[in-house]
Amino acid sequence: MGQVAQKSDMSVAPARPAALKPGDKVAVVAPCAAVKPEGLERGVEVLATMGYRVEVSPKALDRDDILAGTDAVRAAELQRFFADPQIKAIFAARGGYGSGRLLPLLDFAAIARRPKIFVGFSDVTYLLNALVGQSQLVCFHGPTVAMDLARSLSAVSLAHLKGVLGGEAFPLVLPAQEVLHEGLARGELIGGCMSVVVAMLGTRYAPSFEGRILLLEDIGEKPYRVDRMLTQLAQSGVLSKVAGVVFGGMRGCEDTPQERRLIRRFVREQTCALGVPVLAGLDVGHGTENLVIPFGVQVTLDGHNGRLCFADKWVS
Repeated sequence: MGQVAQKSDMSVAPARPAALKPGDKVAVVAPCAAVKPEGLERGVEVLATMGYRVEVSPKALDRDDILAGTDAVRAAELQRFFADPQIKAIFAARGGYGSGRLLPLLDFAAIARRPKIFVGFSDVTYLLNALVGQSQLVCFHGPTVAMDLARSLSAVSLAHLKGVLGGEAFPLVLPAQEVLHEGLARGELIGGCMSVVVAMLGTRYAPSFEGRILLLEDIGEKPYRVDRMLTQLAQSGVLSKVAGVVFGGMRGCEDTPQERRLIRRFVREQTCALGVPVLAGLDVGHGTENLVIPFGVQVTLDGHNGRLCFADKWVS
């Protein structure tokens, strides 16, 4: 299969939360955009059907213009559920916009003392990477409650969600649709929504990219905007640090053959000199099955066989 490329990094491995079991109590919070009650209700019903006892934040339906309540309230609710020993997992109600505003308000040291499962994606990318980096906590890139679960994810996605959070889907191998650059690399998985990853650059909450496997996905970005973000990742030095890159869903970015061709061209151009594996079409993120995956764990990006492999435990 070839030699594994692995760039050095001396950071501490994030803590693994306890596996989620049927009957465990989980919480739903709204750290981002305002939530519609019908979507929240449907999504909570799905979690209950999966066998979990669900507590919804009493502030989940608050509204402060486009946000789900004030920054202070949203941060306090997230902090409260991390501190509650009865809560075994926390699910974001939706993404959209706003979670980056919470980062200066969170006590990451206190969160680190009570590691537990946290799930979300899209704008929640801010929180996922900050919790991995600041709290040294394994987090989970996956469906939101009032949007994805409420829209009836497939039985495959729901079974995958339950299996990963319960630690039963170990080891895990996810295929990609395309190999853009071959190679084999191992590193800690980080990333998420590309526009959010780019927005985190230059802040103290940006993830460490050295030796990492970088996942990128997004929604509604035209090819030239994707290339602009790739250019920023390249010129900021991020792409020269990572051990590999894998792209997930790109809904609304490559809906036509022309858009798809342009994005593939731009990705190849921006990554051709890196000497690391680059894959595309992972079933993760917007416009896909949105399979839940852990961030902050060591993975192998196999650019010879087109797959992302998880062989290290992500829950205890």
